[in-house]
Amino acid sequence: MSTAIKIRNLNQYYGKKQALKNVNLTIKTGMFGLLGRNGAGKTTLMKVLATLIPRSEGDISVCGRKVERVQGVRKIVGYLPQDFSVYPNMTVYEAMDYLGVLSGLNKGQRKERIPKLLERVNLQDDSRKKVKALSGGMKQRLGIAQAILHDPKVLIVDEPTAGLDPEERVRFRNLLCEIAEDRIVILSTHIVGDIEATCENIAVLDEGEIIYKGTVTDLIGMAEGKVYSAEISKRELEYLKGQFTVTSMLTMGNNVMVRFLANKQPFASAKSCEPGVEDAYMYLMQTKGGGISCLDSYL
Repeated sequence: MSTAIKIRNLNQYYGKKQALKNVNLTIKTGMFGLLGRNGAGKTTLMKVLATLIPRSEGDISVCGRKVERVQGVRKIVGYLPQDFSVYPNMTVYEAMDYLGVLSGLNKGQRKERIPKLLERVNLQDDSRKKVKALSGGMKQRLGIAQAILHDPKVLIVDEPTAGLDPEERVRFRNLLCEIAEDRIVILSTHIVGDIEATCENIAVLDEGEIIYKGTVTDLIGMAEGKVYSAEISKRELEYLKGQFTVTSMLTMGNNVMVRFLANKQPFASAKSCEPGVEDAYMYLMQTKGGGISCLDSYL
């Protein structure tokens, strides 16, 4: 059986509105990042792959199974939606057990798998706790456990770290990387740091179109020589922000250390920097919109 997701010429419509435009992707085993701002079409694409909504046009196969074969695809796909909520008055174990029944697992399979999965997501000591009493991070880990309860070949997670504190975010990303060792894991997010920490291969979606697909390394390479830093006064900051895309800034007393994009060195004190993923992502979004500003002189 194929171990890849193949998407060819996918177009998705909601009435007259086109949410996805001629999407073409091949996704193989491991972590794959789908990056884009809110409203870019990421959730729509995830729902199509998870067979939650039928595709409008195009050809999609998931590990060799056509997406039209809904039941066949669902047997090999696990899905964690952006807003995961399940049976708040059940205990963690009860919720997992009931979801196992819905997934078609027999009693013996559930009894064997549930304790192992709760241990894997570090919820073994919380199995008798009610779902409504869990923290945000614990609920997301429960969401992962239920998504892989039927041992799927593909795991799709939509904005899984939104709202999590930094410690939970790191724990969650590490868990996804472990799971991706022997299956396809698609991480859909607008948080660049999540992609940087977990994914080698990515696609960037904007207004329903794929504007980049490839490796994180190659994306960073696109911004080589386009990132600068400078220490400026606070009174100069607004002017600089009006001329350049600022990717980060740090207040230092009366001055501000800024990191920004420019086609060439804009003024003598600006120092060229090695780009990171966030710089490269911002550069990609800016160049898609018609290029970045750069003055021959500044101030």
